[in-house]
Amino acid sequence: MKTCVSSYSFGGYVDRLGINGVIKKAAEMGFQGIEFVEGGWTQGLDKNVARECRKTALDAGLETVSYCIGADFLYGSGGDLQKEVDRVKQQVDFAAELGVKNMRHDVAYGMRPVDGKKAGLGYDNALPKIAEGCRLVTEYAAGLGVGTMTENHGYFSQDAQRVEKLINTVDHKNFGALVDMGNFMCADEDPARSVSIMAPYAKHVHCKDFHYKAGNEPAPGRGWFPTRAQNWLRGAILGHGVVPVGQCLRILRAAGYDGFVSIEFEGMEDNLLGIELGLECLNNNLK
Repeated sequence: MKTCVSSYSFGGYVDRLGINGVIKKAAEMGFQGIEFVEGGWTQGLDKNVARECRKTALDAGLETVSYCIGADFLYGSGGDLQKEVDRVKQQVDFAAELGVKNMRHDVAYGMRPVDGKKAGLGYDNALPKIAEGCRLVTEYAAGLGVGTMTENHGYFSQDAQRVEKLINTVDHKNFGALVDMGNFMCADEDPARSVSIMAPYAKHVHCKDFHYKAGNEPAPGRGWFPTRAQNWLRGAILGHGVVPVGQCLRILRAAGYDGFVSIEFEGMEDNLLGIELGLECLNNNLK
């Protein structure tokens, strides 16, 4: 496996350094790849910006690995599935110019009750529509040489068995998973068990760690956020939290995954320090 870092990990440094400065900093820190997250630098999806980032990475000795965007095939673009698909396809065009192998898009954030309705709002009810959106996007992306992925992300499509069901419903060789070992905790799942379910579908991996407090304790305050079952999480430097990073990596390796592993840091510490210490942890666990 090879090391990668998400531009998301740099937090406010993205504004200070600019996206090309972040790429150079990632190379300076010793990473082998860079992952991009949509943001201010992607406004207008200027392909010249994407080409410049690709060249900066190439000159710095980095591979452009992945691109992450938001999407909602239930309610995005005013609930018009085709419009949302077309919008995501434009992001695929941008990803192709970045030269990434894969693009992660979200799929949905939940179903909204209408007139107090409570039944018929489960994941299985949403599955046909979100699977159709994923399939239409990945068919288009395959023609550009870009794989597409869903991530265990956003509470609704976060459980390992839900994500596995979506991938198998889409049933397209170009569509797989971005496995985020930390995010399973947002759905109150055991990371190692969930990674073992998702490992066979992995096209890319996020290494993320969390501090944890049980929900029966008092609210811990700023910096913490609730899981779906109202336990508490706070972003941690890789190796400093409770996610079994080494075990998750061993599970992925045993499943045959040998691609990039991207640090996604969202702790309260200085971003550069968090990334630096995270890379030390990642390297130690990849030996």
